[in-house]
Amino acid sequence: MKADRDSSLSVVQAASTFAALGSEQRLGVLNTLVRAGPEGLSMGELGDRSGITGSTLTHHLRILAQAGLVRQERKGRQIICAAAATEELQALTDFLLSECCADVSGACHLETGHD
Repeated sequence: MKADRDSSLSVVQAASTFAALGSEQRLGVLNTLVRAGPEGLSMGELGDRSGITGSTLTHHLRILAQAGLVRQERKGRQIICAAAATEELQALTDFLLSECCADVSGACHLETGHD
């Protein structure tokens, strides 16, 4: 069964999101947050794990947050935690794969075990 394109993410939105991932450092920050799981990381821990600190990290997080890929939350007075926005990442993945094998007759390799 081939998936129909889900209208929850437009081509314009997907392109904007991919543009935010167009930096090796931002992709590394996002990957670090995905690995950390839903609890996310403090800014200090994220900097330590990603190797990006200070204003550079803040800049990259702002772009990722604007693209909807990262959620930030203040805990306490000063600690800002960041976590990957898993629903948005899933929507981006779904966008990419929604028409997988649409032009191919026969079974799609993604149909087995992935719903």
